[in-house]
Amino acid sequence: MATWIDFSISSAYEVKYPGVAFGLTLISDCQPLSDSTGFDQYKRNLLRRMRKRETLAGISQRIDIYDRFFQSFGFECPLPQHLKRTIQSGFPRYNLMVDAHFMAEMCAGILVAVTDFDRIEGRFMLDVAQGGETSVGMGGRQFIMTEGEIVLRDEKDIICVLCQGADEKTKVRDDTRNVLFYSYAVPGIDGIYLKEGLTVAAQTMAQLGGGNIKGLDIFVTGSI
Repeated sequence: MATWIDFSISSAYEVKYPGVAFGLTLISDCQPLSDSTGFDQYKRNLLRRMRKRETLAGISQRIDIYDRFFQSFGFECPLPQHLKRTIQSGFPRYNLMVDAHFMAEMCAGILVAVTDFDRIEGRFMLDVAQGGETSVGMGGRQFIMTEGEIVLRDEKDIICVLCQGADEKTKVRDDTRNVLFYSYAVPGIDGIYLKEGLTVAAQTMAQLGGGNIKGLDIFVTGSI
């Protein structure tokens, strides 16, 4: 049981998605990127490893699994386009936190989100939605849930819907210092790949942003 974060998995999730993992890592006291040249070299090294034929084949297979899962709920998965763009042009450049999230996704072939830990209100929980539930996503978009969609909640709101996106409240900003990355598996994705991707995110923030890794854990039903 993790002692560094107040997190739970609902019984409804356990019933619908037995054995399907979820990962979290928290990096505290992060600072904005100061060494752009070093970061560019760091990204090139990761990109070379990611593009190796055997590695890329596994990444592509996992992204196909996510894509089929998204389609089962009527949504388009962003990962295939992200992978195509990364292979052609390399990792994008936004800011250190967002870039770390993209690198984690592409290096492991998993779905990762990044959020401002200090904007989460109370305990949070991995759950499944009831049909018709709503939440507000980034940019004010309204999300309407289908029965059984995977969601992440804090004590006040749904803060992320797996197939639709994250909320506005917890998005990272220029003044974010405590950065939480989380990663959803779907049926067919082993938790070891969540750990692989989140390790990339955590180490990037520690090495390039001077942060402190407070914890990194992979949770499965029955483990907490």
